[in-house]
Amino acid sequence: MYICTAIFKKVTAFEKLHFMINRWTFYTAIIVIVGFISTAFKPKIPQNHQWFLKNETSVLQYQLPSEKESDYKSRLLPYTGKYFIGFKEAIACRESRGQYDLVNSLGYLGKYQFGTSALRSVGITNNQQFLNNPELQEKAFVALIKINKWQLRDLIKIYSGKVIDGVTITESGILASAHLGGAGSVRKFLESKGRRKIKDNYGTSVKSYMRDFAGFETQNLKASGKAKV
Repeated sequence: MYICTAIFKKVTAFEKLHFMINRWTFYTAIIVIVGFISTAFKPKIPQNHQWFLKNETSVLQYQLPSEKESDYKSRLLPYTGKYFIGFKEAIACRESRGQYDLVNSLGYLGKYQFGTSALRSVGITNNQQFLNNPELQEKAFVALIKINKWQLRDLIKIYSGKVIDGVTITESGILASAHLGGAGSVRKFLESKGRRKIKDNYGTSVKSYMRDFAGFETQNLKASGKAKV
């Protein structure tokens, strides 16, 4: 009887050990399978995602995955989203690389490279004060865009969506081009169907601005012929 009991206890202990080994094997297998499945959904090359890499006009452009202006204030990389803030920063990057204190060789001032006549049109009479005041420069840009939108409202209505000289015309492209060369230059380009090759003193064309700044959100900006800072 004692022998049978001892054998039974040994068998029971062996079965418990076997059961524990099987249980840990099962859990380990589950963890390995879950881990394998999880890694299958991780991108090997994150640059291929649309929020990170865009291909526009055969030029690769990178943008951070954020729609908040506050995420870009301390970065050298401009925010290139299609919202109005992106429109502003894209023009600033092209004009001055975002430098508020820049004066170019032709005397154009600030982040958005204003000439004296443009400053006067938005009510600014002190060029040095403008150059030293980033907040004033931001307000001046918005005011000038409103004026240009008012002056070119008929062309925006007529030509938006049309293709001229290989470029799809948009409101933001028209407004950016007006900032480059003035409303008159834009009118000449559009009304000549692109035959008038309008360029600034550095050789930058109205057509290039019309192309590069197309499709930004400027529709919600109210046109005003009397906008001031």
